[in-house]
Amino acid sequence: MLVSFALVETAVAQAIVIDPRSIPNGSPLSGSSRGSSGSSADSDEEDTGSTDTAVSPTPTFKAGSISGGNQSGAFIENSQAQRQQNRPVAPPAAPNEFERYVRSAVGRDVKRFGADLLAPASADFTTPATTTIPGDYPIEVGDMISVNTTGSVEGSADFTVDRNGEIFLPQVGKVRLIGVRNRDLRDRIAAAIGTKFRDFDVTVSIKRLHGLRVYVTGFANQPGAYNVSSLSTLVNAVLAAGGPSSGGSFRSIKLYRNGREVTDFDLYDLVRGGDRSRDTILQNEDVIFVSPVGQQIAVVGSVNDEAIYEAKPGETVADVLRIAGGPNTLADSSRAILYSLDDKGTVGSRQLALGEISNRGVTGGDIIQVLSQGSLAYPLERQSVVVRLEGEVNRPGNYFVAPNTPLSQVIEQAGGLTSRAYVYGSKLTRVTVREQQRQGYADALGQLETMLASAPLSADQSIAAGEREAQLRAANALLERLRKTEPDGRLVLDLPYTATTLPGDLLLENNDSIVIPPRIDTVGVFGAVYRPASFLLPNRPIKVSEYIERAGGSTRFADKRNIFIVRANGDVVTRRKGAVSAVVHPGDVVFVPVKAQSSSFWAKLRDITQVVFQLGLGAATVAAINR
Repeated sequence: MLVSFALVETAVAQAIVIDPRSIPNGSPLSGSSRGSSGSSADSDEEDTGSTDTAVSPTPTFKAGSISGGNQSGAFIENSQAQRQQNRPVAPPAAPNEFERYVRSAVGRDVKRFGADLLAPASADFTTPATTTIPGDYPIEVGDMISVNTTGSVEGSADFTVDRNGEIFLPQVGKVRLIGVRNRDLRDRIAAAIGTKFRDFDVTVSIKRLHGLRVYVTGFANQPGAYNVSSLSTLVNAVLAAGGPSSGGSFRSIKLYRNGREVTDFDLYDLVRGGDRSRDTILQNEDVIFVSPVGQQIAVVGSVNDEAIYEAKPGETVADVLRIAGGPNTLADSSRAILYSLDDKGTVGSRQLALGEISNRGVTGGDIIQVLSQGSLAYPLERQSVVVRLEGEVNRPGNYFVAPNTPLSQVIEQAGGLTSRAYVYGSKLTRVTVREQQRQGYADALGQLETMLASAPLSADQSIAAGEREAQLRAANALLERLRKTEPDGRLVLDLPYTATTLPGDLLLENNDSIVIPPRIDTVGVFGAVYRPASFLLPNRPIKVSEYIERAGGSTRFADKRNIFIVRANGDVVTRRKGAVSAVVHPGDVVFVPVKAQSSSFWAKLRDITQVVFQLGLGAATVAAINR
């Protein structure tokens, strides 16, 4: 992760006015002596980017200044010259040709490594507000030094380092500070004052840093001249310029000073290795050149950071995989698949064994694929399974059984069924079935979304616009509700109503769950009836139509042509299959839907939502049985 200086304000400046008459005559910080402006009277001030160069003639005390020989905790203040120029933030670099090629090859977008580091907010990397100055910072022309004295001489004043690298202390004279490290600053000024005064204490801090102007050139996202703080580094300036463009290099960013190359910085060293040793602090008029991008290699598949990387000459497949974080936990780390432009017209791709990965050099345009082995689906006949069995069995629990174990053996291990077991209502849920249902459910919702989007085009013009909008809002609300519904993965068992045993030859799968409910002789009637309720079954057979009448009969909004039953075993019986005249069984749910409008759109909406509702009733059926 890129590291920049923290922009956190750690001290609050407060000014306390001191009576000038309390300052002893001849104080080195007295405003009445020659040079009280904070610089030599016989030298001109050089404009280096700092705007506040004059010192107030009234001594002040600045809270937060640090006493002692080590000034590594001194503070700097924000100034107008240190603020980044008000230029529009460059948009992210557009995908280059190789990025488009990788997308067409793998069928999805693969980001260029480092692109997510170049967010628009990174333009603030060179805008320090109040931050701690390192102890090894060398004093430069334009820095403002705050000096506070107590004891035999008292006062406070600020001095700006002039173009000769000096400050002028009244009654003391010139003090050369250019190149003095921040940690040694207090000792240098105390020694100068000590040549004229005794029995005093002095605290020194850097109040404001000088500004720099640097140039970011080459293949930067937003090249140009930038005003930066004197604490800014090469990385700060490059990020302020939006980083490398789509044709720019992350691995060769050169810094030139006085026409000579100072460093060639590799951003990968910082981001992947945390190494900032070559991230040089900038000086005035430095030139940063972002080189053109080198060989680009895509690494896809089971790696820790799938992306497009830039390779240096001589780097191998192993080197690029290392930059990508290496194979992930599920990867087949013994090999890799290499798609090279050189092989495109012949073999197409090559399989590289572990020994070849370290020796095979990469070339621009390569795509390296690391295969996954942990996500492979293996034959069920080789897999041991865990089965959860609960409800009306003598020993409910989780059973670990060998591959190809039939259901009858697990029932036997569980001690068999109890006398109250309602085998017909047994619920078997399976992971693979749930995934199939989820896909079908998503397809149905997609069809519903398409219908809602096209509804205004096929709307009945005889219906008022306000009413149509209300209908669409209701349909969208229903759609949102349906999105929150998850299929239960129930596998409907083909059992007769009078069954007393489960299908013994059914082979189990891992994480199967079987619930055998007790028999409770109830049937539910819901939907467009006057009194939805659950009814206790008598000893004689009763048809669905009779139970609908017992629920008060259908309302005038009922769609009598589409009444259906959800059986206790999960089967759905529609009116076409004789739902109204069918005999109810314990645990059945009878549903009378609401009549939809006559338009084809609302009729189709009814059909889809009815199917979706039926999917959700699988769990509701068992819940009804358990009441």
